[in-house]
Amino acid sequence: MPETPFTNLIRVRYHETDPQRFVFNSRYLEYADVSMAEYFRHLGWSYPELLQLAFDPSVVKSTLEFLKPAYLDDVIEVEVSCDRVGTASFTLVFTLTVQGESISRIENVYVNVDSEAAGSRPIPQKIAERMRDSALVTTTKTGIR
Repeated sequence: MPETPFTNLIRVRYHETDPQRFVFNSRYLEYADVSMAEYFRHLGWSYPELLQLAFDPSVVKSTLEFLKPAYLDDVIEVEVSCDRVGTASFTLVFTLTVQGESISRIENVYVNVDSEAAGSRPIPQKIAERMRDSALVTTTKTGIR
Protein backbone atom coordinates (compact mmCIF):
# COMPACT_ATOMS: atom_id res chain seq x y z
CA MET A 1 0.00 0.00 0.00
CA PRO A 2 1.49 3.42 -0.88
CA GLU A 3 2.17 5.74 2.01
CA THR A 4 -0.31 8.54 2.64
CA PRO A 5 1.92 11.58 3.01
CA PHE A 6 1.94 14.09 5.84
CA THR A 7 1.80 17.75 4.76
CA ASN A 8 3.19 20.75 6.63
CA LEU A 9 2.30 24.31 5.59
CA ILE A 10 4.90 27.10 5.63
CA ARG A 11 4.34 30.72 4.65
CA VAL A 12 7.34 32.48 3.08
CA ARG A 13 8.50 35.40 5.22
CA TYR A 14 10.32 38.52 4.02
CA HIS A 15 13.69 37.64 5.55
CA GLU A 16 13.68 34.29 3.71
CA THR A 17 13.86 35.95 0.29
CA ASP A 18 16.88 37.21 -1.63
CA PRO A 19 17.33 40.44 -3.65
CA GLN A 20 15.68 38.72 -6.63
CA ARG A 21 12.58 38.25 -4.40
CA PHE A 22 12.91 34.44 -4.54
CA VAL A 23 13.17 32.23 -1.48
CA PHE A 24 16.91 31.93 -0.85
CA ASN A 25 18.05 28.41 -1.76
CA SER A 26 19.33 27.45 1.71
CA ARG A 27 15.85 28.04 3.16
CA TYR A 28 14.54 24.94 1.39
CA LEU A 29 16.66 22.79 3.71
CA GLU A 30 15.26 24.73 6.66
CA TYR A 31 11.72 24.02 5.41
CA ALA A 32 12.60 20.31 5.21
CA ASP A 33 14.03 20.38 8.73
CA VAL A 34 10.95 22.06 10.19
CA SER A 35 8.70 19.64 8.30
CA MET A 36 10.70 16.64 9.56
CA ALA A 37 10.08 17.74 13.15
CA GLU A 38 6.37 18.24 12.42
CA TYR A 39 6.22 14.80 10.74
CA PHE A 40 7.45 13.18 13.95
CA ARG A 41 5.03 15.29 16.01
CA HIS A 42 2.28 13.95 13.72
CA LEU A 43 3.52 10.41 14.40
CA GLY A 44 3.21 11.06 18.13
CA TRP A 45 6.43 12.60 19.46
CA SER A 46 7.65 16.15 19.94
CA TYR A 47 11.35 16.65 19.31
CA PRO A 48 12.20 16.76 23.04
CA GLU A 49 10.30 13.47 23.46
CA LEU A 50 12.31 11.92 20.62
CA LEU A 51 15.54 12.93 22.35
CA GLN A 52 14.33 11.30 25.59
CA LEU A 53 13.81 8.08 23.59
CA ALA A 54 17.43 8.17 22.32
CA PHE A 55 16.37 9.30 18.86
CA ASP A 56 18.38 12.22 17.48
CA PRO A 57 18.29 12.18 13.66
CA SER A 58 21.03 14.04 11.78
CA VAL A 59 21.12 14.63 8.04
CA VAL A 60 24.01 12.83 6.35
CA LYS A 61 22.92 13.37 2.74
CA SER A 62 20.62 15.83 0.96
CA THR A 63 19.57 15.85 -2.65
CA LEU A 64 17.67 18.95 -3.79
CA GLU A 65 15.91 19.77 -7.02
CA PHE A 66 14.77 23.34 -7.64
CA LEU A 67 11.93 23.41 -10.16
CA LYS A 68 10.35 26.86 -9.70
CA PRO A 69 10.93 29.72 -7.29
CA ALA A 70 8.76 30.50 -4.29
CA TYR A 71 8.05 34.12 -3.39
CA LEU A 72 7.24 36.26 -0.38
CA ASP A 73 3.90 35.30 1.22
CA ASP A 74 3.53 32.06 -0.79
CA VAL A 75 2.14 29.18 1.23
CA ILE A 76 4.35 26.17 0.60
CA GLU A 77 2.87 22.73 1.11
CA VAL A 78 5.66 20.41 2.21
CA GLU A 79 4.58 16.82 1.70
CA VAL A 80 6.68 14.42 3.78
CA SER A 81 6.90 10.72 3.04
CA CYS A 82 9.15 8.08 4.53
CA ASP A 83 10.94 6.26 1.74
CA ARG A 84 13.10 3.86 3.78
CA VAL A 85 13.72 2.81 7.37
CA GLY A 86 16.89 0.87 8.19
CA THR A 87 18.54 -0.11 11.44
CA ALA A 88 20.11 3.27 12.25
CA SER A 89 19.12 5.38 9.24
CA PHE A 90 16.05 6.42 7.30
CA THR A 91 15.13 8.49 4.26
CA LEU A 92 12.46 11.18 4.05
CA VAL A 93 11.28 12.74 0.80
CA PHE A 94 9.93 16.30 0.83
CA THR A 95 7.84 17.48 -2.10
CA LEU A 96 7.25 21.23 -2.01
CA THR A 97 4.34 22.75 -3.90
CA VAL A 98 2.71 26.17 -4.18
CA GLN A 99 -0.91 26.26 -5.37
CA GLY A 100 -0.57 22.70 -6.67
CA GLU A 101 2.63 23.33 -8.67
CA SER A 102 5.81 21.50 -7.71
CA ILE A 103 8.60 23.90 -6.82
CA SER A 104 11.18 21.60 -5.21
CA ARG A 105 11.95 18.04 -4.20
CA ILE A 106 14.32 17.17 -1.37
CA GLU A 107 15.52 13.74 -0.32
CA ASN A 108 17.26 13.56 3.05
CA VAL A 109 19.04 10.57 4.51
CA TYR A 110 19.21 10.70 8.31
CA VAL A 111 21.24 8.71 10.82
CA ASN A 112 20.21 8.32 14.45
CA VAL A 113 23.13 9.87 16.32
CA ASP A 114 24.56 9.04 19.71
CA SER A 115 26.33 12.33 20.45
CA GLU A 116 28.17 10.98 23.50
CA ALA A 117 29.68 8.09 21.55
CA ALA A 118 30.09 10.25 18.42
CA GLY A 119 28.50 7.59 16.25
CA SER A 120 25.25 6.07 15.14
CA ARG A 121 22.85 3.97 17.14
CA PRO A 122 19.77 1.95 16.19
CA ILE A 123 16.47 3.73 15.74
CA PRO A 124 14.23 2.85 18.72
CA GLN A 125 11.91 0.05 17.66
CA LYS A 126 8.63 1.85 18.36
CA ILE A 127 9.74 4.85 16.28
CA ALA A 128 10.92 2.67 13.39
CA GLU A 129 7.64 0.73 13.47
CA ARG A 130 5.60 3.93 13.49
CA MET A 131 7.51 5.28 10.49
CA ARG A 132 6.92 2.01 8.65
CA ASP A 133 3.23 2.08 9.62
CA SER A 134 2.79 5.71 8.59
CA ALA A 135 1.14 4.43 5.42
CA LEU A 136 -1.94 3.96 7.60
CA VAL A 137 -1.98 7.60 8.74
CA THR A 138 -4.44 9.87 6.96
CA THR A 139 -3.25 13.03 5.28
CA THR A 140 -2.95 15.89 7.73
CA LYS A 141 -1.97 19.51 7.16
CA THR A 142 -0.41 21.51 9.98
CA GLY A 143 1.30 24.83 10.22
CA ILE A 144 -0.65 27.81 8.96
CA ARG A 145 -4.19 28.28 10.16
